[in-house]
Amino acid sequence: MKRLRIGLPPLDQLTAESQVKFAWLDRGVVIEEGYESLAQVGRNRQAVECFLHPRDSLLTSLELPPLPAAKTAAAVACAAQALILGPVEQMQVAHGPRESDGRVQVAWVPKVGLERLAQLPLKLRGLYPAPFALPVGAAALDDGYLLTRDSLQQGAVHPLGLQALDVQLVDAGQRWSGGVPHWGLHGRLRQPSTVGWGRALACVAFATALWTLGLNLYAARQVEEGQRLKALMSQQVRQAFPQLPVVLNPLQQARQQVATRQTGAAADPGQRFTTLLQLAGSNLPFMVGSVDNLSFEQGRLHVELLADSRNPTAEGEWQAALAQAGFTASRDGHAWTLGPAQAAEQPVGAGDE
Repeated sequence: MKRLRIGLPPLDQLTAESQVKFAWLDRGVVIEEGYESLAQVGRNRQAVECFLHPRDSLLTSLELPPLPAAKTAAAVACAAQALILGPVEQMQVAHGPRESDGRVQVAWVPKVGLERLAQLPLKLRGLYPAPFALPVGAAALDDGYLLTRDSLQQGAVHPLGLQALDVQLVDAGQRWSGGVPHWGLHGRLRQPSTVGWGRALACVAFATALWTLGLNLYAARQVEEGQRLKALMSQQVRQAFPQLPVVLNPLQQARQQVATRQTGAAADPGQRFTTLLQLAGSNLPFMVGSVDNLSFEQGRLHVELLADSRNPTAEGEWQAALAQAGFTASRDGHAWTLGPAQAAEQPVGAGDE
Protein backbone atom coordinates (compact mmCIF):
# COMPACT_ATOMS: atom_id res chain seq x y z
CA MET A 1 0.00 0.00 0.00
CA LYS A 2 1.42 3.39 -1.00
CA ARG A 3 1.82 6.10 1.61
CA LEU A 4 2.43 9.83 1.25
CA ARG A 5 4.66 11.71 3.70
CA ILE A 6 5.52 15.39 3.91
CA GLY A 7 7.85 17.51 6.03
CA LEU A 8 6.08 20.63 7.28
CA PRO A 9 7.61 24.11 7.54
CA PRO A 10 7.38 25.92 10.90
CA LEU A 11 3.72 26.07 11.89
CA ASP A 12 3.73 29.85 12.32
CA GLN A 13 4.71 30.17 8.63
CA LEU A 14 2.24 27.61 7.34
CA THR A 15 0.05 28.51 4.34
CA ALA A 16 -1.54 26.61 1.48
CA GLU A 17 1.25 27.86 -0.81
CA SER A 18 4.08 26.65 1.44
CA GLN A 19 6.54 24.40 -0.42
CA VAL A 20 7.10 21.07 1.34
CA LYS A 21 9.27 18.02 0.76
CA PHE A 22 7.15 14.97 -0.06
CA ALA A 23 7.96 11.28 -0.37
CA TRP A 24 5.90 8.37 -1.67
CA LEU A 25 6.52 5.03 0.06
CA ASP A 26 5.54 1.58 -1.13
CA ARG A 27 5.99 -1.19 1.44
CA GLY A 28 8.42 0.95 3.42
CA VAL A 29 10.58 1.89 0.42
CA VAL A 30 10.77 5.45 -0.95
CA ILE A 31 9.75 5.34 -4.62
CA GLU A 32 9.38 9.07 -5.34
CA GLU A 33 10.48 12.36 -3.76
CA GLY A 34 10.03 16.01 -4.63
CA TYR A 35 8.69 19.40 -3.64
CA GLU A 36 5.12 20.66 -3.95
CA SER A 37 2.89 23.26 -2.35
CA LEU A 38 0.49 22.07 0.33
CA ALA A 39 -2.40 22.97 -1.97
CA GLN A 40 -1.03 20.61 -4.65
CA VAL A 41 -0.53 17.87 -2.07
CA GLY A 42 -4.15 18.28 -0.97
CA ARG A 43 -5.40 17.78 -4.54
CA ASN A 44 -4.11 14.19 -4.46
CA ARG A 45 -6.83 13.39 -1.90
CA GLN A 46 -4.41 10.92 -0.36
CA ALA A 47 -4.15 10.49 3.41
CA VAL A 48 -0.92 12.25 4.45
CA GLU A 49 1.53 11.50 7.24
CA CYS A 50 2.87 14.89 8.35
CA PHE A 51 6.15 15.42 10.20
CA LEU A 52 6.72 18.63 12.11
CA HIS A 53 9.62 20.96 11.47
CA PRO A 54 12.43 20.32 14.00
CA ARG A 55 11.72 23.73 15.54
CA ASP A 56 8.17 22.58 16.39
CA SER A 57 9.26 19.08 17.47
CA LEU A 58 9.41 19.57 21.23
CA LEU A 59 10.38 16.23 22.79
CA THR A 60 11.61 14.80 26.04
CA SER A 61 11.67 11.48 27.90
CA LEU A 62 10.39 10.76 31.40
CA GLU A 63 11.26 7.82 33.60
CA LEU A 64 8.09 6.44 35.14
CA PRO A 65 7.34 3.31 37.16
CA PRO A 66 4.87 0.75 35.79
CA LEU A 67 1.46 2.41 36.00
CA PRO A 68 -2.01 1.86 34.54
CA ALA A 69 -2.71 3.84 31.38
CA ALA A 70 -4.88 6.43 33.16
CA LYS A 71 -2.24 7.08 35.83
CA THR A 72 0.49 7.28 33.21
CA ALA A 73 -1.48 10.00 31.41
CA ALA A 74 -1.95 11.87 34.71
CA ALA A 75 1.77 11.64 35.49
CA VAL A 76 2.66 12.96 32.03
CA ALA A 77 0.22 15.86 32.46
CA CYS A 78 1.81 16.82 35.79
CA ALA A 79 5.31 16.63 34.33
CA ALA A 80 4.26 18.67 31.29
CA GLN A 81 3.23 21.57 33.50
CA ALA A 82 6.82 21.84 34.74
CA LEU A 83 8.39 21.34 31.30
CA ILE A 84 6.25 23.62 29.14
CA LEU A 85 7.08 27.31 29.10
CA GLY A 86 3.68 28.99 29.18
CA PRO A 87 0.09 27.93 29.88
CA VAL A 88 -0.23 24.18 29.41
CA GLU A 89 -3.83 24.69 28.22
CA GLN A 90 -2.43 26.23 25.02
CA MET A 91 -0.44 23.11 24.18
CA GLN A 92 -1.36 19.78 22.64
CA VAL A 93 0.46 17.14 24.71
CA ALA A 94 0.94 13.53 23.64
CA HIS A 95 2.99 10.64 24.97
CA GLY A 96 4.04 7.18 23.89
CA PRO A 97 3.95 3.87 25.76
CA ARG A 98 6.41 3.05 28.55
CA GLU A 99 9.52 1.34 27.22
CA SER A 100 11.24 -1.59 28.91
CA ASP A 101 13.80 0.79 30.43
CA GLY A 102 11.00 2.84 32.04
CA ARG A 103 11.21 5.79 29.64
CA VAL A 104 8.08 7.44 28.25
CA GLN A 105 8.41 9.78 25.26
CA VAL A 106 6.52 13.08 25.66
CA ALA A 107 5.87 15.69 22.95
CA TRP A 108 3.91 18.93 22.79
CA VAL A 109 3.01 21.53 20.20
CA PRO A 110 1.08 24.86 20.36
CA LYS A 111 -2.63 24.43 19.62
CA VAL A 112 -2.66 27.60 17.53
CA GLY A 113 -0.25 25.93 15.11
CA LEU A 114 -2.52 22.89 14.89
CA GLU A 115 -5.44 25.16 14.10
CA ARG A 116 -3.50 26.60 11.15
CA LEU A 117 -2.78 23.08 9.95
CA ALA A 118 -6.43 22.08 10.33
CA GLN A 119 -7.50 24.82 7.90
CA LEU A 120 -5.42 23.40 5.04
CA PRO A 121 -6.98 21.10 2.41
CA LEU A 122 -5.18 18.01 3.69
CA LYS A 123 -6.55 14.61 4.60
CA LEU A 124 -4.43 13.99 7.67
CA ARG A 125 -3.36 10.43 8.46
CA GLY A 126 -1.04 11.34 11.34
CA LEU A 127 1.11 14.12 12.80
CA TYR A 128 4.50 13.25 14.32
CA PRO A 129 7.67 15.01 15.51
CA ALA A 130 10.45 15.23 12.91
CA PRO A 131 12.68 12.32 14.11
CA PHE A 132 9.96 9.71 13.51
CA ALA A 133 10.39 9.89 9.73
CA LEU A 134 13.80 8.19 10.20
CA PRO A 135 14.46 4.46 10.45
CA VAL A 136 15.25 3.19 13.95
CA GLY A 137 18.90 3.83 14.87
CA ALA A 138 19.39 6.50 12.18
CA ALA A 139 20.32 10.17 12.37
CA ALA A 140 19.88 13.10 9.99
CA LEU A 141 20.55 16.82 9.74
CA ASP A 142 17.58 19.09 9.08
CA ASP A 143 17.73 22.90 8.99
CA GLY A 144 20.37 23.20 11.70
CA TYR A 145 19.06 20.39 13.90
CA LEU A 146 20.27 16.84 14.46
CA LEU A 147 17.49 14.27 14.46
CA THR A 148 17.98 10.83 16.00
CA ARG A 149 15.64 7.84 16.11
CA ASP A 150 16.42 5.71 19.16
CA SER A 151 13.53 3.21 18.94
CA LEU A 152 10.08 2.83 17.43
CA GLN A 153 8.60 5.01 20.18
CA GLN A 154 11.62 7.23 21.03
CA GLY A 155 13.40 10.04 19.18
CA ALA A 156 15.27 13.26 19.89
CA VAL A 157 15.98 16.69 18.39
CA HIS A 158 19.35 18.38 19.09
CA PRO A 159 20.07 22.01 18.13
CA LEU A 160 23.55 21.98 16.55
CA GLY A 161 24.62 25.62 16.84
CA LEU A 162 28.24 25.89 15.69
CA GLN A 163 29.42 22.58 17.07
CA ALA A 164 30.59 19.86 14.71
CA LEU A 165 29.34 16.36 15.33
CA ASP A 166 30.94 13.17 14.15
CA VAL A 167 27.70 11.29 13.51
CA GLN A 168 26.98 8.89 10.69
CA LEU A 169 23.93 10.23 8.89
CA VAL A 170 21.24 8.19 7.22
CA ASP A 171 21.33 7.66 3.47
CA ALA A 172 19.11 10.13 1.58
CA GLY A 173 17.06 7.28 0.14
CA GLN A 174 16.07 6.14 3.64
CA ARG A 175 15.45 9.59 5.11
CA TRP A 176 11.65 9.13 5.00
CA SER A 177 11.37 5.35 5.35
CA GLY A 178 11.00 4.99 9.15
CA GLY A 179 7.99 3.34 10.74
CA VAL A 180 5.67 5.72 12.58
CA PRO A 181 5.17 5.29 16.35
CA HIS A 182 1.97 4.13 18.01
CA TRP A 183 1.23 7.66 19.16
CA GLY A 184 1.13 11.13 17.61
CA LEU A 185 0.03 14.73 18.01
CA HIS A 186 -3.04 14.42 15.77
CA GLY A 187 -5.34 13.02 18.46
CA ARG A 188 -7.58 16.08 18.88
CA LEU A 189 -6.94 17.81 15.58
CA ARG A 190 -10.24 18.95 14.05
CA GLN A 191 -10.34 19.29 10.28
CA PRO A 192 -13.20 20.53 8.08
CA SER A 193 -14.39 17.43 6.26
CA THR A 194 -15.95 17.75 2.81
CA VAL A 195 -16.59 14.01 2.84
CA GLY A 196 -18.62 14.46 6.00
CA TRP A 197 -20.71 17.16 4.32
CA GLY A 198 -21.27 14.93 1.34
CA ARG A 199 -22.51 12.14 3.56
CA ALA A 200 -24.66 14.54 5.52
CA LEU A 201 -26.25 15.90 2.33
CA ALA A 202 -26.81 12.37 1.07
CA CYS A 203 -28.52 11.47 4.35
CA VAL A 204 -30.70 14.58 4.13
CA ALA A 205 -31.65 13.78 0.52
CA PHE A 206 -32.47 10.18 1.45
CA ALA A 207 -34.55 11.28 4.44
CA THR A 208 -36.40 13.83 2.28
CA ALA A 209 -37.14 11.22 -0.39
CA LEU A 210 -38.32 8.77 2.26
CA TRP A 211 -40.53 11.42 3.87
CA THR A 212 -42.01 12.38 0.49
CA LEU A 213 -42.73 8.75 -0.34
CA GLY A 214 -44.39 8.25 3.02
CA LEU A 215 -46.45 11.42 2.60
CA ASN A 216 -47.62 10.33 -0.87
CA LEU A 217 -48.60 6.91 0.44
CA TYR A 218 -50.48 8.51 3.32
CA ALA A 219 -52.26 10.93 0.96
CA ALA A 220 -53.21 8.07 -1.38
CA ARG A 221 -54.64 6.11 1.54
CA GLN A 222 -56.61 9.15 2.70
CA VAL A 223 -58.03 9.68 -0.80
CA GLU A 224 -58.97 6.02 -1.01
CA GLU A 225 -60.61 6.19 2.41
CA GLY A 226 -62.52 9.33 1.39
CA GLN A 227 -63.80 7.67 -1.78
CA ARG A 228 -64.86 4.62 0.21
CA LEU A 229 -66.76 6.75 2.73
CA LYS A 230 -68.42 8.74 -0.05
CA ALA A 231 -69.54 5.55 -1.80
CA LEU A 232 -70.89 4.21 1.49
CA MET A 233 -72.80 7.45 2.14
CA SER A 234 -74.25 7.39 -1.40
CA GLN A 235 -75.40 3.81 -0.88
CA GLN A 236 -77.03 4.69 2.44
CA VAL A 237 -78.80 7.72 0.90
CA ARG A 238 -80.15 5.56 -1.96
CA GLN A 239 -81.46 3.06 0.54
CA ALA A 240 -83.09 5.76 2.67
CA PHE A 241 -84.48 7.75 -0.27
CA PRO A 242 -85.10 5.35 -3.19
CA GLN A 243 -87.00 8.06 -5.07
CA LEU A 244 -83.70 9.87 -5.79
CA PRO A 245 -82.57 8.89 -9.31
CA VAL A 246 -79.03 10.24 -8.91
CA VAL A 247 -76.93 10.94 -5.81
CA LEU A 248 -74.44 13.74 -6.43
CA ASN A 249 -73.93 15.13 -2.94
CA PRO A 250 -75.09 12.51 -0.42
CA LEU A 251 -75.10 14.71 2.67
CA GLN A 252 -76.79 17.70 1.04
CA GLN A 253 -79.44 15.61 -0.70
CA ALA A 254 -80.20 13.67 2.48
CA ARG A 255 -80.71 16.91 4.41
CA GLN A 256 -83.04 18.25 1.72
CA GLN A 257 -85.08 15.05 1.68
CA VAL A 258 -85.43 15.11 5.45
CA ALA A 259 -86.45 18.78 5.37
CA THR A 260 -88.98 18.07 2.62
CA ARG A 261 -90.56 15.25 4.61
CA GLN A 262 -90.67 17.31 7.80
CA THR A 263 -92.35 20.32 6.19
CA GLY A 264 -94.71 18.19 4.15
CA ALA A 265 -93.73 19.74 0.86
CA ALA A 266 -96.15 19.40 -2.03
CA ALA A 267 -95.71 16.58 -4.49
CA ASP A 268 -95.22 18.84 -7.47
CA PRO A 269 -92.07 20.66 -6.19
CA GLY A 270 -90.64 17.34 -5.01
CA GLN A 271 -91.26 15.86 -8.44
CA ARG A 272 -89.62 18.90 -10.04
CA PHE A 273 -86.59 18.46 -7.78
CA THR A 274 -86.35 14.77 -8.70
CA THR A 275 -86.64 15.56 -12.41
CA LEU A 276 -83.95 18.24 -12.29
CA LEU A 277 -81.65 15.96 -10.32
CA GLN A 278 -82.09 13.20 -12.89
CA LEU A 279 -81.41 15.60 -15.76
CA ALA A 280 -78.26 16.91 -14.06
CA GLY A 281 -76.92 13.43 -13.48
CA SER A 282 -77.59 12.19 -17.01
CA ASN A 283 -76.75 15.31 -19.05
CA LEU A 284 -74.11 17.02 -16.89
CA PRO A 285 -71.71 14.18 -15.98
CA PHE A 286 -68.93 16.57 -15.00
CA MET A 287 -70.93 17.36 -11.84
CA VAL A 288 -70.65 13.85 -10.46
CA GLY A 289 -68.22 13.83 -7.52
CA SER A 290 -67.59 17.59 -7.84
CA VAL A 291 -70.61 19.12 -6.06
CA ASP A 292 -69.83 21.42 -3.14
CA ASN A 293 -73.38 22.67 -2.40
CA LEU A 294 -76.87 21.83 -3.65
CA SER A 295 -80.10 23.81 -3.16
CA PHE A 296 -83.62 23.81 -4.62
CA GLU A 297 -85.60 27.04 -4.57
CA GLN A 298 -88.62 28.24 -6.56
CA GLY A 299 -88.51 25.29 -8.89
CA ARG A 300 -84.84 25.73 -9.74
CA LEU A 301 -81.89 23.54 -8.82
CA HIS A 302 -78.75 25.47 -7.81
CA VAL A 303 -75.49 23.49 -7.91
CA GLU A 304 -72.15 24.86 -6.68
CA LEU A 305 -69.08 22.90 -7.81
CA LEU A 306 -65.77 22.49 -6.03
CA ALA A 307 -63.21 25.18 -6.86
CA ASP A 308 -60.73 22.69 -8.35
CA SER A 309 -63.30 20.75 -10.39
CA ARG A 310 -63.58 20.71 -14.17
CA ASN A 311 -66.06 23.36 -15.26
CA PRO A 312 -66.94 23.40 -19.00
CA THR A 313 -68.53 26.31 -20.84
CA ALA A 314 -72.25 26.92 -20.65
CA GLU A 315 -72.68 25.98 -24.33
CA GLY A 316 -72.64 22.37 -25.41
CA GLU A 317 -74.60 19.47 -26.90
CA TRP A 318 -76.15 18.80 -23.51
CA GLN A 319 -78.01 22.15 -23.76
CA ALA A 320 -80.01 20.70 -26.65
CA ALA A 321 -80.85 17.61 -24.60
CA LEU A 322 -82.05 19.81 -21.73
CA ALA A 323 -84.06 21.99 -24.12
CA GLN A 324 -85.86 18.92 -25.51
CA ALA A 325 -86.90 18.10 -21.94
CA GLY A 326 -88.09 21.70 -21.44
CA PHE A 327 -85.23 22.80 -19.21
CA THR A 328 -82.12 24.90 -19.48
CA ALA A 329 -78.89 25.41 -17.52
CA SER A 330 -76.87 28.57 -16.92
CA ARG A 331 -73.46 29.05 -15.33
CA ASP A 332 -72.17 31.72 -12.99
CA GLY A 333 -68.52 31.02 -12.11
CA HIS A 334 -68.52 27.60 -10.45
CA ALA A 335 -72.29 27.67 -9.86
CA TRP A 336 -74.96 26.21 -12.17
CA THR A 337 -78.72 26.81 -12.19
CA LEU A 338 -81.12 24.31 -13.77
CA GLY A 339 -84.76 25.17 -14.28
CA PRO A 340 -87.63 25.13 -16.75
CA ALA A 341 -86.86 26.85 -20.02
CA GLN A 342 -89.90 29.12 -19.64
CA ALA A 343 -88.79 30.11 -16.11
CA ALA A 344 -85.31 30.86 -17.37
CA GLU A 345 -86.70 33.08 -20.14
CA GLN A 346 -89.23 34.83 -17.90
CA PRO A 347 -86.89 37.64 -16.76
CA VAL A 348 -86.34 38.61 -20.40
CA GLY A 349 -90.10 38.76 -21.08
CA ALA A 350 -90.61 40.79 -17.96
CA GLY A 351 -88.05 43.28 -19.19
CA ASP A 352 -89.87 43.59 -22.56
CA GLU A 353 -93.09 44.46 -20.83
